[in-house]
Amino acid sequence: MSGNGKEFESKDGNKSMSRRKMLAIMGTAGAVLTIGGSSAILARKRMADRDGGSQVPNTLVELKNVPGLSEGMIIRTTGYYAEGDGGGAEYMLKADSMPADGGSVINLPNGLQAHLLPVAGVNYKMFGAVGDGKQDDGVQIKQAHAYANRSGVPVINLSGEYWIKETNLISILTNVQWGHTKFHIDESFNSKSNPRFQVSSRKSSGPIALDAAAKASLVAKLKPGTSIIPELANYKNCLVVVADSNDKIGFRYGEKYDGQSWAREELFYVEEHGRIIGDLAWKFKDYTSLTAYPCDDNYLVIDGGTFYMSGDSPGKNYEGYKHNGFVVKRSRTIIRNQWVGLEPGKADVALDPRQGFYTFTYVYDVLLENVRLIPWEQNRGGQGKDVPAGTYGIGGNRILCATFRNVTAEGSQVHWGVFGTNLNKNFRVESCRLNRIDVHFHCWNLYVRDSEIGRFGLTVTGGGNLFIDNTTVMGNNFINFRNDFGSKWDGHIRLRNCRLVVTNVNGDATGLLFNPGDFDYKYPIGYGRTIKVEDFIFDFTGSPEAKSVCRLMKISAFSKMKHGERLFFPYRIEFVNVAVAGREQGVRLLEIRNPYSFDLGKKGGYDGQRIETNCHMRFANIQTEKLPPQSAQSTTQVHFLLQSAGTDGYEDETALYPRIEFVNCGEFFGHMQAGAADVSFQDCTIRGLDAYEGGPMRGRLTFDRCRFQAAVQDDGKSFYSLDAALGTSFVNCAVEAPLVEGKARPDLLASYGFIDMNRTLRFNHLNTRLSNEITDHYAKSGTPAEPEFIEMLRSHHESESDRMLRRRGTGGQRPDPSLLGAKAGFGYYDTDANQLIVWNGSGWTLPVQPEESLHYYASGAAAVEAGGIRMKRMEGHPTQEYIMRSTGIGLSYSVYTTPQFSGPFTFDITKNGVVWQAGITAAVDGRPGWVELPAEALFAAGDRIGIKLSLPDGIADEQAGVTIDLLVRYQ
Repeated sequence: MSGNGKEFESKDGNKSMSRRKMLAIMGTAGAVLTIGGSSAILARKRMADRDGGSQVPNTLVELKNVPGLSEGMIIRTTGYYAEGDGGGAEYMLKADSMPADGGSVINLPNGLQAHLLPVAGVNYKMFGAVGDGKQDDGVQIKQAHAYANRSGVPVINLSGEYWIKETNLISILTNVQWGHTKFHIDESFNSKSNPRFQVSSRKSSGPIALDAAAKASLVAKLKPGTSIIPELANYKNCLVVVADSNDKIGFRYGEKYDGQSWAREELFYVEEHGRIIGDLAWKFKDYTSLTAYPCDDNYLVIDGGTFYMSGDSPGKNYEGYKHNGFVVKRSRTIIRNQWVGLEPGKADVALDPRQGFYTFTYVYDVLLENVRLIPWEQNRGGQGKDVPAGTYGIGGNRILCATFRNVTAEGSQVHWGVFGTNLNKNFRVESCRLNRIDVHFHCWNLYVRDSEIGRFGLTVTGGGNLFIDNTTVMGNNFINFRNDFGSKWDGHIRLRNCRLVVTNVNGDATGLLFNPGDFDYKYPIGYGRTIKVEDFIFDFTGSPEAKSVCRLMKISAFSKMKHGERLFFPYRIEFVNVAVAGREQGVRLLEIRNPYSFDLGKKGGYDGQRIETNCHMRFANIQTEKLPPQSAQSTTQVHFLLQSAGTDGYEDETALYPRIEFVNCGEFFGHMQAGAADVSFQDCTIRGLDAYEGGPMRGRLTFDRCRFQAAVQDDGKSFYSLDAALGTSFVNCAVEAPLVEGKARPDLLASYGFIDMNRTLRFNHLNTRLSNEITDHYAKSGTPAEPEFIEMLRSHHESESDRMLRRRGTGGQRPDPSLLGAKAGFGYYDTDANQLIVWNGSGWTLPVQPEESLHYYASGAAAVEAGGIRMKRMEGHPTQEYIMRSTGIGLSYSVYTTPQFSGPFTFDITKNGVVWQAGITAAVDGRPGWVELPAEALFAAGDRIGIKLSLPDGIADEQAGVTIDLLVRYQ
């Protein structure tokens, strides 16, 4: 260096930078750094010095052309291509030959390299990303993340626009802050094998090897209910996946699936001492793989970013699923604050399906939050334009404890459901707007709250807890349990404060749709263990003219499959506060067409004396549908059906024996037929009910505060069939005139089958009331309700006669003896006789039958006269006989003699002068008493009754005397 400002010369003689320029670079910064004795040049934006007039180099590109650099220098740039472009950084110059990546290692002249000094974070400009829409910025983006991964620093790129074309498999191992950065992804380069971004763990998975004893012990614990597995205690903080490929389950129903199935498989997270998170659904006999996926001990957060998709993913004729976004293979990953959509002016024209912009696999504890993305088009309605399979915006498998919060993905009927996963456990959806939530195979524990689900609805199979709160579904089924995987839920279902906005007004709407095929899925199939739905609305606000049938729940018509498997059925079902908005037409409840072979897992039964229930169904405050008039025996349109013939038997004690409550369900038309059940109605209007099919219902029927007003077609049959083997009871019910073809017909009251005015009343009644319409009709017809009939309505027991027994009337109106039978005690006031009479079991009698003692005597000489002596009834009586005032019967006699009688004697009782009771022996013991007559002694009104003594010689003297009293009863 010279003191007069001459230029520096390099070792090869080339002119370098003047002393004045170097001072301009160094002096303005006010610092000359020495690291190991070397100079440091701080490149800054400075205008030319007084000598040269050229701009001082201050970017990395310019730095590559600066001569006179030497090892050990530290260089600070203010940009990559241009000053302030965001690519500025600090580098140390080294004589090295490491692979250059354009950002952390840059080749310079003379064998030097600029090595990026340690930084708190990197961005894409530091690695040369251009963002001009022409180049593939994915190359530099991938290099930036590779450096961040090696260095353990985050990528912080809060703005800018970048185009990713052919680049894929951008590995993310550290936190990312994208802010408002925009990514344009050219989907024409989508790959079947590699995603654009892959979030991975630094830890590697590996098989778990156990000795034979430990394996046997582990297998014994792989069953529902296990919460601690000590054999896996050494694998804490791991996601463990166990599978038995020799035991296939989940066979997929449908010809096109051609035997697709899954290995029996489970996943769970291991905590301290082998405590596991994640219920075990299956019982294992063995396993063929046991793998641990170590979980990171921190959360990786990817925050921000906007993604514009070109929409032209390659392939046609189902060449396979293509990746276009993220695959997350790292547990404890959080992705938030992102927007995903089509490039402005672009359309989704892909003909092959996509994997999902977000795909999660083999992960535990992940969160997707504050994200907008789109479902992809599938059903474009034109030949050659449809995607031949489901195409997804969100996908994944083997996921434990995932949460989606404030995620939006909606579209039209052209779009496929955004969501498609398998083996998804402990899944939470909060405050989301998605056109579908779907788990194909094995969802276990799903919680949805404060969300809106579009036209594809909730489609799941699995078990555990299915809890949905304050959520709206736009479609025709609130939950559609997937038919191809068994349409099952092996657990508890809770819906609270939910709404189904019906979109297809030409199809039925269903709250819970279970529709398994008669097919061997190779795992248990059924309709949940318990169900509770409260505050649910079917919403027709947008189509009040719709006539769609609404059902709370729909199940298949069989309870046992052809291969012998029995379906399980909930032991508790409760629907409370269900209404319809936007139209008057209400809902139907449930149809059970085969209760015989369900497996409740609990004991019940019916033995003719009592019913032991193993299931409790309750339907309360339901706005039911007003059904059109139909035959009382019709099962085509019903609110509830328990279809069962009396000739059919139940499988065993775990079949369906329900207790069913209907409370304030509006109008009800249904059938219990001959089912085994304990059924009660409260505050319902009974339009039609059939409890007989080849025999009475095997159970009990109870009605409390119900209205009976049939609305039927008159086909000559009874409007109601209410026979129940264990009794039918009415408490505080009202009977109204039947509606036949919409017209009130009080004259058809007898068609109800249990009531006929002033004639019959069947079953048990307490305070049953007839409507004014009925009482007025019969009053005007001259046959008002009799007091005796009203008394039956007030209180009547099934053991009493069904026929009304008139208690007052003419002699000709007395109840027919066939109605009274052999039971005595029924009273009737005969207005012709002007007296009360009583049925004694064989005829009518006075209520208190009068008895009379006929007194006869003989004394003095007459008492000792040998031979026949006529006893007197009074002195001077012409015949000494009593004339009977009405029909009756002689009952007994009593004899009294004075002490002068020395022995027994006999006497005859005469009737109308003829011996009637002959040779009655009278004992002489001085103790009078009543002795029953030896033979029947009937008499008629007007008969003359007398007594004749037969005394032996010498039996008494003239002082002797004898009296005989004959007791008779008048009828």
